[in-house]
Amino acid sequence: MFDTPLGQATADCREALAGLPGRIRSHAGARAFDTVMEGPQVTVKPLDGAAASVWLLESGMPLPSLHLHGSGLAATPTSLTDDHLPAALEAVFSLRPGLPALRLPTALPGLAALLTAGLALPSDTAAVTVTRQLFWQWDERWRVSRRPAPPIQYQFSKDGRRHPRRPPKPEGIVYRRHIPWLDRTFTLRALDVERDLADVNRWMNEPTVAHFWQETGDLLHHRRYLSGIAQDPHTLGLIGCFDDQPFSYFEVYWAKEDRIAPFYDAADHDRGWHVLVGEPSLRGREFLTAWMPGVSHYLFLDDCRTQRLVIEPRIDNHRMIHSLNRCGYASLKEIEFPHKRAVLGMLLRERFFDDALWIPRGDFPFAVPHS
Repeated sequence: MFDTPLGQATADCREALAGLPGRIRSHAGARAFDTVMEGPQVTVKPLDGAAASVWLLESGMPLPSLHLHGSGLAATPTSLTDDHLPAALEAVFSLRPGLPALRLPTALPGLAALLTAGLALPSDTAAVTVTRQLFWQWDERWRVSRRPAPPIQYQFSKDGRRHPRRPPKPEGIVYRRHIPWLDRTFTLRALDVERDLADVNRWMNEPTVAHFWQETGDLLHHRRYLSGIAQDPHTLGLIGCFDDQPFSYFEVYWAKEDRIAPFYDAADHDRGWHVLVGEPSLRGREFLTAWMPGVSHYLFLDDCRTQRLVIEPRIDNHRMIHSLNRCGYASLKEIEFPHKRAVLGMLLRERFFDDALWIPRGDFPFAVPHS
């Protein structure tokens, strides 16, 4: 469950409790919060003007604990709404990535929702444990257009592939997460052909994108192309944004009925994706370390039955393959499509959440130490 033995984790976490100052903007339904960490103190500030709450991280055995800090509490525990605790936990696990788990007193407001969702596990009569691995699978924190996973009912695609019936396509924003090292919010929203046509047309004709996508053309060409994606039940077009600025186009798909399926043993709920980053100013490493784990996180949250993500970059796209490897995707083999030779990459759900792959590795702000 944990990255290291608990005793060692506690020793390693002591320095992390003080950590760098930072801020996370999070959402709970219609409410938004700014949560600020300064040393071990966590201040949750609702943006609607309601009272803030103050929390304190303290070292302990076998795990550090998080509790309401009474002397600095602006809202009394009885008046505190249940969405303060998740906001505090999101900040802690985002800004202190060396912490694999926390203990919480059983009397905290908001704890009942965590217990009901299976995200908090009883430790003893006085405390429960919340692990980073479980908390980051709480879909309502980052998945905006939420829908229950449909029951299994098999059907056949036009080319005769048997697969589960897929849910209706979402509309609007589907995923939202504040990125602390950018101090920007990364969002994914469902493609709107008319709204996004001009951007996608411009991006597809940009030389770097055109080299790999080979979809240059005029507005009419791309209207037909995007309309085809919108009508394809196994593929969803998404637009990636930083602070509402569109910069990328994604196509996410169900692997079972995709062209990739014959090249490996595709499971019913495996997902895959393609991407183009159309804005040259947003192609740096600091942005990639936000959007690449972001799309992986969204696809794992979108259906809890999805255990694997696959991708098929062209064999000569060395930069993309290297970035995928750094973000947890294993390069399994080379595969031959009619239009390209590619590398089959795969990311396991267990690895993504166990290894906290939404946080950069190595020499980077808020980086997770190498295990």
